[in-house]
This record gives sequence, structure tokens and C-alpha cells, in this order.
Amino acid sequence: MSTQSDRTTVRVFFALWPTAAEHMALAAWQHPLQHQCGGRAMHGETLHNTLVFIGEIEQSRLEALQLAAQEVSGESFELCFDAARYWGHNHIVYAAPVHVPQPLQQLAGALEQRLTRHRFKFDPREYKPHVTLLRNAHWTDVPLPEMPPVRWRVKDFALVQSMSQDGVASYRVLARFLLSPSEPLSGG
Repeated sequence: MSTQSDRTTVRVFFALWPTAAEHMALAAWQHPLQHQCGGRAMHGETLHNTLVFIGEIEQSRLEALQLAAQEVSGESFELCFDAARYWGHNHIVYAAPVHVPQPLQQLAGALEQRLTRHRFKFDPREYKPHVTLLRNAHWTDVPLPEMPPVRWRVKDFALVQSMSQDGVASYRVLARFLLSPSEPLSGG
């Protein structure tokens, strides 16, 4: 017999969750971009790169979700955010990598495969790595300023719970999943 607590839902997603220093480096982009585009800056400590958005699931399925993620293997890698971009359809200014590392594409694909195999539903959009910096922004044709590259050393990915109170989003990392150390490049 199922209880009420079994049917409690949580809103979750998988993400690359940066270190405090990486958060601060990307948050430094916000002021010059906000000066040009207006909008609302995301809280610096909440900046992240979503891998797969799950949405609402029953809390009782969190353990199965974590077990599916543990089946994903991948190598650590460097992710460099080096371009500011604008999505007009939702008025978002975001940081993006000019070049997407192959291990990142493989990680996102492997995670989607494991989730599908374990019958989890998720947002099936084409994966485009980005970090949302500003919401409700308004951009003209003026080029966005060049920003100093921000390099993340990705050693794991996280299962994150999204919560909202009084219209303010907050996030809680529920679990982290380590990636294998990447092989050092040999010189010759």
C-alpha cells in the first residue's frame, strides 16, 4: 500500500556544478552584460550547466534515478565558456563554449541512454551546453562584449533538486557522480 509520502514529487535535473571559483568567474560576466542588455542576473552560486532536465518525479524514485546515473561512465575534461550569447525566444543571455568538448557530448548522450533504459522521462531537446546568466534581457543588434574565458575542470556531474519559494529558485545538490581522470597527453 502506498503512502502519501511515496507520492511526493521533487523537481530534478542533472548538471555540471562548478566550484565556488568557477561560479565567481562566470558571475563576473553578469555586470557588463546586464549593463548592455538589462534583465535580472541569476544568483552567482546557482550558475550551472544542465545536462538533462528530468522535471517532476516521485521522491520514491530518487534512488533509482541515482542508480541509473551511477551506470554512466565518462572521463573528466575541461569546459571553456568563452562566448556570451542571447536567445531571443526566452530573453536569456548565457555563457557558451565556442567548442564543445567530445567528452561532454558523450556524457550527455550516455546519461540520456541510461535514463531511457531505466524508463525515466526527460526533456529530449538537442543538447546545447550553456550557463544562464541573465533572464528577462533585451538585446539589440549591438555585439555582446567579449568576455574573458572561464575554464571549468569537470570531474563529476550532479543530481540537483530545484525548489522555488516566493518565486525565487534555489538548488540543492542531492548526489555527485565522479568521472574517470582523463589520460594525460604524452609529449613526443
